[in-house]
Amino acid sequence: MYLADCSTTPSGWAEALSAWPALGFSWIEYGGITRFPQEGNPKPRMFRAHSERALVNRMGFNNPGAAAVRDRLMARRASGMWPKVPVAANIGRSRKTPNESAPSDYSSSMEMLWNHADMFVLNVSSPNTPGLRELQEVDHLASILTECKMMSDRKGGGKPLLLKLSPDNSDDEVIASAQMALRKGIDGFVATNTTLHRPVPRNTTSRSVFAESGGLSGRPLQARSNEVIRLLYEETQSTVPIVGVGGIDSVDTAWQAVSSGASLLQLYSALVFNGPSVVSGIVKGLRKRVKENGFLSIEEAVGLDIT
Repeated sequence: MYLADCSTTPSGWAEALSAWPALGFSWIEYGGITRFPQEGNPKPRMFRAHSERALVNRMGFNNPGAAAVRDRLMARRASGMWPKVPVAANIGRSRKTPNESAPSDYSSSMEMLWNHADMFVLNVSSPNTPGLRELQEVDHLASILTECKMMSDRKGGGKPLLLKLSPDNSDDEVIASAQMALRKGIDGFVATNTTLHRPVPRNTTSRSVFAESGGLSGRPLQARSNEVIRLLYEETQSTVPIVGVGGIDSVDTAWQAVSSGASLLQLYSALVFNGPSVVSGIVKGLRKRVKENGFLSIEEAVGLDIT
């Protein structure tokens, strides 16, 4: 079982690659990175609802652009500071790029970062870039995946390509996107991105936070994230890995994601509310659950609730 920091990281600079393994993560993801540099949305753009264990962000892919990130990562590798765990690059569409030109935007970023990632996550589901979620529609998605696969083939392939989906799509829309991605040879899915939906607030502080625009992450996202994980697990018949992300902040929530069909896990909001020890706590707790269920490995628990 692997754990990683969530790809909705508050910076696209890929600066903390050495820190994440030290906290116990066994793979990491940087991003989101766009082809062109962009400042992101105006500040303030990150908000906490403590009583809900939830964050609202409208970061907007703030990052220096794929070329600058590539140069920074080249320097890191040359200095001998490259992590000894798998590294994923999360790629988004540049704000100034229209959806019709999204395929070349994504593939250009992939090409620039090709030597500095072991896998790539195509982020077509962030709610904080206007029109981005339209790219989950099958026609747009087909064009993006075709272009990225062609670029991968030119480079010799061998690096997995994952698709990150929205929790706000209907079940039918999730399945349609998954089916198209599978036809185009996708290697896995990330379930899910942040949500625009809001729970009923518990107090006035939460009410003011939930009134902010942007994507919500943390505990309120967990139930829908698990629903999407199960949908994808059933649709793919467990032929590709699913990364579970959304409200994972304890052994119980991690186990629920695994038993719903996730073979890898990500978290971010839990670091804010629970502190860095949450990682080792979850890993130790999962090992205990494996033994309690008489399993030899965590892989036996993947999709347990479905199978």
